[in-house]
Amino acid sequence: MAAISLDNFGKEVEKILSSYGDEVSENLDEITKKIGQKGARLLRNESANTFPVPGSRRKSTGKYEKGWTFRAEKSRLYSTVTIYNKTPGLPHLLEHGHAIKNGGRSSGEVKGYTHIEPVEEKIITEYEREVKNKL
Repeated sequence: MAAISLDNFGKEVEKILSSYGDEVSENLDEITKKIGQKGARLLRNESANTFPVPGSRRKSTGKYEKGWTFRAEKSRLYSTVTIYNKTPGLPHLLEHGHAIKNGGRSSGEVKGYTHIEPVEEKIITEYEREVKNKL
């Protein structure tokens, strides 16, 4: 190990911390993208298994299940991933239920099917485990 003068000590520590920060940022970005892909895939599978509702007369077109995708964003300080469906509003209605309108009058309600929340919990715990393992 080379000797470092007291004048250069601060610069060397700064260089080491900067390289460590870059490495952590790259690892977190990689983990975030991987978890985003997995989350979208799990939601596709969950949607295919849940919808159409058994006993329903309507056939599934597969548009809802195929609509799950993700968007990853990276900056120097953080990485984020957003998993969403290309059909806006529909996941909320299917997750939480909705009223049925018939000619302006309410004629009943459709029960919600929680299919997003379990996947969310699963990918959050997996993300935490991956980060602990990697760092």
